[in-house]
Amino acid sequence: MAKTKLPATIKQQISKLRERGCIINDEEYATKTLTYINYFRLSNYFEPFTVSKNRYVEGITFEDIMRVYRFDRRLRSILIDALEEIEIALRAAISNYHALKYGALGYLNASNFDFRHNHGAFMGKIRHLVETNEDREFVKHYNNKYRGDFPLWVIMELFSFGTLAFFYKDMHNADKKELADTYYDCSSSDLDNWIFCLNELRNYCAHYNRLYGNTFPVEPRKPRGLRYELQPDVFGYIMVMKQLHHNPEDWNRQVVKPLARMVEQNSDIIQLAHLGFPEDWVEQLTFEEV
Repeated sequence: MAKTKLPATIKQQISKLRERGCIINDEEYATKTLTYINYFRLSNYFEPFTVSKNRYVEGITFEDIMRVYRFDRRLRSILIDALEEIEIALRAAISNYHALKYGALGYLNASNFDFRHNHGAFMGKIRHLVETNEDREFVKHYNNKYRGDFPLWVIMELFSFGTLAFFYKDMHNADKKELADTYYDCSSSDLDNWIFCLNELRNYCAHYNRLYGNTFPVEPRKPRGLRYELQPDVFGYIMVMKQLHHNPEDWNRQVVKPLARMVEQNSDIIQLAHLGFPEDWVEQLTFEEV
């Protein structure tokens, strides 16, 4: 069996960083930082600045890494806010479409989904969501007054982004096509892919994972009319967000402008390549004014 690594004191952690080439000008600042930010977590931010095993790029300082760390945290904050709007709009679109076609409780009938849909597992998920949220006022209301019969638009308030993604994936193909075309002016294959991409991005943001210099497991499909393929990096996923965001004015104001300001303020340390950003990234992400 492999030996388990031994815990290290903060002083030992600082020594390790110095051995790998990190310049630490203010040891007191580094000590305080490592007291509140786990060494393993912070060391992950050295990855884009690593030239070989256990060796960082020449001249990198502890303060540089903390600037990238704060940039990444702010980036996640900007994206998670926009993802909230996208997710809420997706819930509305999917629940409206499905309920109007199959009824408020139509999701309880397996025939209203594709043949690949595992209805038993889905209903188990629904029961689990109700049980774990039984103290919420609207759950108690529907349990007491309607014997636990939750209309789709109500039960979807308990869905995670992942559950929402699988709900859409399991709909009949004809329904998926009509919904994608009506609400998002795209193909069902595109929408299916984009929802799963944003589920991955949301999980990264929700669990405070590093975005800068990272890639994602799902490759995003190219939006209609785009000249180039998207890559599974930060830029590719933000472009997907743009396709599904319903308010161009809010998008430009709440996502593009603060992001552009952040990049400019940190241009001496942030490399566009580590975000997948092309030189004209601001123009690419901005909705044209009507």
